[in-house]
Amino acid sequence: MDWERIKERLEAVLQTPMHISLISETDWTHLSEEQAEQPVSFCRSIERGQDVLFYLAKEHKDIRVLQVTGAKLTASERKLIEMSVESKQVQEKKQWGAFLSEDERKAYQLRDWLLEQMERGSTYAELPDALASQSSLYSTKIPLLLYGDYSQNQSVSYADLKKLLESFFESEIILIPLMDKEWLILAPEGLLTSGSEEREGDEEESVEQILDALGSGLYEMLANEWVGECHLAIDYPVKPAKSLFATILKLRETIMLGRSFHVGSFIHLRWELRLEKLLHLIEEEEKAEFLEQVLRGTDHALDAETVTTLEHFFTLDCNVSETAKKLYIHRNTLLYRLDKFKNETGLDVRTFNHAVLVRLALLLYKVTKRK
Repeated sequence: MDWERIKERLEAVLQTPMHISLISETDWTHLSEEQAEQPVSFCRSIERGQDVLFYLAKEHKDIRVLQVTGAKLTASERKLIEMSVESKQVQEKKQWGAFLSEDERKAYQLRDWLLEQMERGSTYAELPDALASQSSLYSTKIPLLLYGDYSQNQSVSYADLKKLLESFFESEIILIPLMDKEWLILAPEGLLTSGSEEREGDEEESVEQILDALGSGLYEMLANEWVGECHLAIDYPVKPAKSLFATILKLRETIMLGRSFHVGSFIHLRWELRLEKLLHLIEEEEKAEFLEQVLRGTDHALDAETVTTLEHFFTLDCNVSETAKKLYIHRNTLLYRLDKFKNETGLDVRTFNHAVLVRLALLLYKVTKRK
């Protein structure tokens, strides 16, 4: 809903500054019960300190509210705001069915079912046959989770985003809006084999390589033609009718792990974060103890240049020549950096055991340092 427009009109009429924000459903319910002794769905406005909050819409576990800060509203002014908001809500409900395309209507039905499972705290749930069949979810799809890092006030059209995605994939896709800024994309499995004729004679690409290339191209397109930066998680093809909900949970975990362990990365591939998943499960005290045992107080050795060098070294399978090329430095310069790190920490990353220890320490150091 275009709440910004409603806010601007009310500000002009009442000559009072307002802004739109979120409040947890728990806090809203607590305050509404204290003040009105009514369920959240029937309480149109509540007071919080000097502010008056007006109920706009429910968004998962939050309530979007219109906040009038420090204003002394008369009873009639407060009623006017409530009626204006309610009128907009009723109008939107009446227009909902008329303006939604058939694809969008199906997508929102899927969204409602998925959010219901999340509200229940489910870890596994199989789609009802009616939903699976009407959205063609029995065939294998490539699942991608898109999270847009755009402003809370920016509006993203379902129809426009779907059109943009289908233009990129050159194929029909299923797009499901989830939480705010979060979209599930189900692309056809045929994308894994399209273009195979062009690669004839070359070494066959793996599924992981194809999905990586697909994600990289999609991210670049979205960053340039959508509303700015975004995060993209990709997993292996699935049959959504049986595993849609579980797939979403895995993709969310993938984005969480990628953002936690690899700040600055925007494409998160599930098969490349297996080690990070294991490390994430370790207790914080054990992480700190491991770092202390490995680094032994030599954290200063992990400056930005050294971290970048080591990360490239591990990514390129500890190959000195390839790492030097990647970093655009002389081979002897790289060896000097590795020897310097060895002298400061006692760890020679050219040996397997020490390389494993430093690789783990680097991952843990980045997340524990930020905390």
